[in-house]
Order: sequence, then C-alpha cells, then structure tokens
Amino acid sequence: MKSVLRGLLAGAALPALMVGSALAQDYGNFEGYTLRVKLIGGAQYEPLYATISEWEGATGATVQILSRKNHFELDREIKQDIAAGTLNWCVGSNHTSFAPQYGNIYADLNDLIAPETLAGFTPLLLDHSTVDGRLVQLPRHSDVSNLFYIKSLYEDSENKTAFAAEYGYDLAPPETWDQVRDHAMFFANPPDFFGTQFVGKDEAITGRFFERLVSNGGAMFDDDWNPTFNSAEGVAALQWFVDLYNAGAVPVGVPNYLWDDTGLGFASGTVALNLDWGGWSAFFNDAENSSVAGNVGVLRAPKGDAGVRTGWSGSHSFSITTTCDNPEAAASFVTFLTDHDRQMIEARMGILPTRTAVWDDALAEFAAAGDDFMVEVFSTFRTSMAEDAFTPPLIAEWIEVSNALWPRLQAAMVGDMTAQEALDAAAREAREIMEDAGYL
Repeated sequence: MKSVLRGLLAGAALPALMVGSALAQDYGNFEGYTLRVKLIGGAQYEPLYATISEWEGATGATVQILSRKNHFELDREIKQDIAAGTLNWCVGSNHTSFAPQYGNIYADLNDLIAPETLAGFTPLLLDHSTVDGRLVQLPRHSDVSNLFYIKSLYEDSENKTAFAAEYGYDLAPPETWDQVRDHAMFFANPPDFFGTQFVGKDEAITGRFFERLVSNGGAMFDDDWNPTFNSAEGVAALQWFVDLYNAGAVPVGVPNYLWDDTGLGFASGTVALNLDWGGWSAFFNDAENSSVAGNVGVLRAPKGDAGVRTGWSGSHSFSITTTCDNPEAAASFVTFLTDHDRQMIEARMGILPTRTAVWDDALAEFAAAGDDFMVEVFSTFRTSMAEDAFTPPLIAEWIEVSNALWPRLQAAMVGDMTAQEALDAAAREAREIMEDAGYL
C-alpha cells in the first residue's frame, strides 16, 4: 500500500481542483475508515477545515475531530495522552517549537510521503520539521510577525506636531522598538484606546520576550547551554513590556491575551500598533469585520538595541502518530491539508505558505485582483521570512524552559517582581532543567 500511496501523492504542484465530487489528484480509497485527529483551533485556522469534506468525499473515509483547541491546551492534552498511554488517534497538529519534546510518538514522514510531494516544500522548513534525523511533521504554514499600524494616526498633522514637541523627533512608522514604546505611550488614551498590545501567557509571551532578547543582542543560552536570558539584554527586553504595562499603554488584560485576543483587538480599532502574524491580514482589511479596514499599514518588525529585527518564527504542521491504525490514510489526509490549493486558501488570508510555488501564485493573484494591501503584506512577510526569521532552540526542553519563564515574565509585568528578579528566578529553574536533561 505504501508504494501505491507514494504514486498517488506524487506531483505536489498539481492543484487539487474539484471535478464533480472528486478531487483531480487521487488521494486513495479508504472506504468506511474513520480517521481520528486532534487539531489546533482558532479563528484563522478554521477555513482550512471546511475543506475536509472534500477529502472524505474523494477517499470514502470519515474524519473524527477529537479536539480543536489552542495549541497550548492541545499540547497539554497530548502530554496527558502520552502519560495515560491513550494515543489512539492518528493525526495531530504540531509546531516546530513543540515537536522536539514529544520523543518518538510521531512517525517519520519520509517513510510515508512521496519525495516528489516533499520537494514542493521550502527545504529549510523541512529541516526545521526534522527531529533527530526524522521528519516528524509536515509544515502547514509558517509564522513570523510584522508590525501592523493605523495609518491615519501617522498622517494626522496635530499628532505630528504634538509628538515632535514631546519626544524631540518626527512621528513616522517606527523602525525601532524604542520608537514603538514612545509611539504607544503617545497614542494611548486608556481605557478607550491603547498604543499597542501583546500576548501575555504561555509560550506566546516567552516567544515575544525571546525575540526581543535576540534583537537586543542577547541569547537564551550560551554555547554550553547555560541559561543567559537574565543578562542586561534580557532585563532591557523585559523592561520594555513592563514599562508599557505600567504606563497603561496596553490593555490591562494582556497577561491573559493569546493570538485571537490581539487580532480581534487590533481589528476593533482600539489599538494603534500591533505586532502580529500574517494570518490576520485579510481580516484586518475586511470592512465587514474590521474597524480599521482601508486604514492599515504594515512594515517589517522593528529593530532592538543591537540593530536586529525581531523574527521569532516556526511552522505549524501536522504529524502522524506511530500508533496510527492506518498510516496510509493519515498520510493522504495531511498531504491533502497541505497541498497547493489548501495553502492558497490560507494564503488568501495572509497565512504564510510552506510550498515555494504558493508564494508566487498568491502574489500574482493579489496583483491581478488589484489588492495592493495583500501584495504589500506578502512582499513584507516574504522579506521577513528570508532575512529576519529565527527559531527558538529546537530542543526537547524548550517548552519546559518556557513554562519556567513565562509566569515570571507575568510577575514582572504586574509588579510582583522586578525584571532582574524575575529573570534570575527563571534562569535558576531553567538551569536545573538543563542539568536534569544532561546538558550541564
């Protein structure tokens, strides 16, 4: 069956167009089979799942979605399954940051998916999806964040005059994070309007701190895996968040914010500057859903103290468990969810594709439609992915270290600890984690 499936799934560039009730690309016959899956959920992830019925119609299989949760909740559930020995499902959403911690629960996709199919993906993203020489995930889309802003705030002559008088330099879309802090404090008028916002819990805030640390010239670890994020660069990175929180320049609820909160917050028209991934782009510019439609600018993420742009990045992905009772059906399913047409569906929302051809095809489609905003979005994000993107340490202990760090980041934000105290405490715990894992 494996060799048959390799033939069926070869030719990644072929579009999976509907012809009647069948897909033009043959995904196999799994009549009567029920594929059990656990997927990430959220506003910008859902449109892809609306196409699952096409795969069901073409293959005769049925997809049973056991979970549809944000990735942090899904991660905790998967770990519970591992502990309880209940990995009785086949396909799970994954991420390059999460994958190294799961050991050998996921199959090597090199054994299940045709080389011709894999050749359609950006090679670097497949490298990032590989753990200990095994391709344990098929990248669905990549994420890196850039800065969205309300253009009219920067075009207003009164704002320009007042800002220059207060801060001593001209008001223009920011190039540095120090400028973002100044602009956010200037624009803020709480509780009705805020200068910026940020995700504030789980690995989300760890990642935001991590990229600010790197932009300041710091690092999470030294070459020997000693934690070094409590350096002067780390303190400055954390203090940036603390200062904005203390000034009321961000919503008071940011310590509980995740990605839907920031996306919907910016679309509400109550936030001036928003560092966010591309998946919200089309939503931000949709007048039916967004108060800032037609008034959104986008630019590459600003630079930190070291002149480095923030660029915390990774790929959302799909994995297949080694306990799956029908790995061929699972491989067919994840290939369908990441094929050219599925990635085009997500690209139209601004989600960054992992197939090389989809970048070109999406840009061409936006240009042909006269959608200058989405052309700007894709051009900006393409540059960021090529020049600014970097992953966190792709080690099994990353999430465990994150879990030691993010509650301390929150504590500093709300004033329970100083930035130095918070990072020192987290570094001590992180060192214990690294010692227990045998790095130190």
